[in-house]
Amino acid sequence: MIDLAIIGGGPAGYVAAERAGAKGLFVTLFEKKELGGVCLNEGCIPTKTLLYSAKTYDNALHGDKYGITTENVTFDFEKIMSRKNKVVRKLVAGVGTKMKIHHVDVVKGEAIITGRSAQGIEIDSNGIRFIAKNLLICTGSEAFIPPIPGLKESGDIILTNREILSLNEQPKSLVIIGGGVIGMEFASFFNSLGTKVTVIEMLPEILTGMDTEMSAMIRDVYTKKGIEFNLSSKVTGVNGNEVTYEKEGQSFTASGDKILVSVGRRPVTQGFGLENLGVELFKGGIKVDEKMRTNIPNVFAAGDVTGFSLLAHTASREGEVVVNNLTGQKDLMRYHAIPGVVYTNPEIAGVGLTEETAKANNIPFKVAKLPMTYAGRFMVENEGFNGLCKVLIGEKYGEILGVHMLGNPSSEMIYGACMAIESELTLQEMKEIVFPHPTVSEIFKETIFEF
Repeated sequence: MIDLAIIGGGPAGYVAAERAGAKGLFVTLFEKKELGGVCLNEGCIPTKTLLYSAKTYDNALHGDKYGITTENVTFDFEKIMSRKNKVVRKLVAGVGTKMKIHHVDVVKGEAIITGRSAQGIEIDSNGIRFIAKNLLICTGSEAFIPPIPGLKESGDIILTNREILSLNEQPKSLVIIGGGVIGMEFASFFNSLGTKVTVIEMLPEILTGMDTEMSAMIRDVYTKKGIEFNLSSKVTGVNGNEVTYEKEGQSFTASGDKILVSVGRRPVTQGFGLENLGVELFKGGIKVDEKMRTNIPNVFAAGDVTGFSLLAHTASREGEVVVNNLTGQKDLMRYHAIPGVVYTNPEIAGVGLTEETAKANNIPFKVAKLPMTYAGRFMVENEGFNGLCKVLIGEKYGEILGVHMLGNPSSEMIYGACMAIESELTLQEMKEIVFPHPTVSEIFKETIFEF
């Protein structure tokens, strides 16, 4: 008898499997593709590998700002993509090793839930019947393809995050439909390599959900780098390599060698027998409570399949909550301190409330902000760019409500703000914490002293 069956080997599934195996549970993990899921194979890791190559190229091109002169700087697109593949293979193998260390039985193949009997939850895979006491569903999400006229007929010109990672040649021009995180990270990568990039976004600003001021600032940075942004623009059709869109009642066109469709993702809830259990859905995803329980006893869901916070680190934490409660450790999933990062160059990172969300929820707050250059280490390493750090505190109690940063390496610093919000630290308590000097992270402390 399996203690915990997990369908899906992405960040929610493999982390839950590792934690459960370490706690002595008999775990079977079903994965029909590769361990690591979309994040490791088609998302987080491959894109960050590409972006680091682009950043290295940028640094080489502009080394003169730091007194370093280079000549005839070039890049090899094929080698960049090859390195990406090597990194992914190594990390996938690492996940497999972790599964072995913690005695997780990995079944490579499609898993189908066939129902429930007196013995437990029944799952078929590779012609074998498995029975589990508990089931964790981690089937993830897939790229949403909007019903744009002509999109399907345009063939291999149209790309999602999956296909664009498999390109053998760099496109000379690229149209990106959607200015979200995925779209902007690919825009950053290809812009650095010299591809002409056009972004078409239906909303008034890119990077919805991030701090609006930061989003506008990064858009300005990339406008100066040559990216064309078309905001408040609705795509009405695609004809081959040409995209038609409307803005303020007028019709325009944009063309590219390739067209990347990046307008969001949707939970995968079909194709594995979910209907055989009667699990309740909500807004397209599996409905769960704060312990990641579904409406069916002993059936849990974590990760993108819930349709709530489609981030790898959220998924991993949700998987941990499931395992902790199964093994007698009380745990609840909390979402108020989930960080968001955009790995452009420069990076954006934020956690907690933005000014917009605080106002929308009628939460009284105060805000302070400083250029990142107030931290000496930032100025040392970021010639010619100011960046920004913004901190929100509660007006009544002075607790940290939100922190948002634009500038490298924001992604490596934001966890400190996550800890402050999760621990409900006040402004005064933060002022008493000693930061190492000189570091870019000191900007957090410099900003809170502005209150």
